Amino acid sequence: MKLYIKYMVSLRCKMVVHQELEKLNIRNAVVDLGLVEILDDITDEQRQFLKENLLKTGLELLDDKKSILIEKIKSAVTEMIHYSESLPKENFSDYISEKLGYDYTYLANTFSEVKGMTLQHFIIINKVERVKELLLYDELNLTEISYKLNYSSVAHLSNQFKKITGLSPSFYKQLKQKRLKNLEDL
Repeated sequence: MKLYIKYMVSLRCKMVVHQELEKLNIRNAVVDLGLVEILDDITDEQRQFLKENLLKTGLELLDDKKSILIEKIKSAVTEMIHYSESLPKENFSDYISEKLGYDYTYLANTFSEVKGMTLQHFIIINKVERVKELLLYDELNLTEISYKLNYSSVAHLSNQFKKITGLSPSFYKQLKQKRLKNLEDL
């Protein structure tokens, strides 16, 4: 049996879900981003307790098909951008469509209808968040980050970054470094 969980986007979230399942003696086979596969059926009472306990931690057990599909899309994007060593060389639309087993147009239309933003914009926002992380780690330069995230050029990355954040990547990095230095001086 599969359970779908909203807002489950990190390793910490996975640990919280695993702990909640253990409290309810629910045996799980897999706890992944946005998805839990459990070995046995659960009772309505267990499901209700799980739903309530997850809500207390900021997570939400999903019931309706559209919400579940949206979470699958978000998890696929998050996994692709934040947790893969390198992004797929194919189009993101082909990757997501193949991963979820639906036509991309259907996925994109459903995502836009429910979230009020295009799937493409959601992907761009996630890529910019990943650029921020990589800038702060200070292990890669902008050219390497651009290549790692499949941007056509550093200029393209910089333009998207500025549209989303209002700052150039280099100015963003300088600001973060100044803030860290100020914190160290306290």
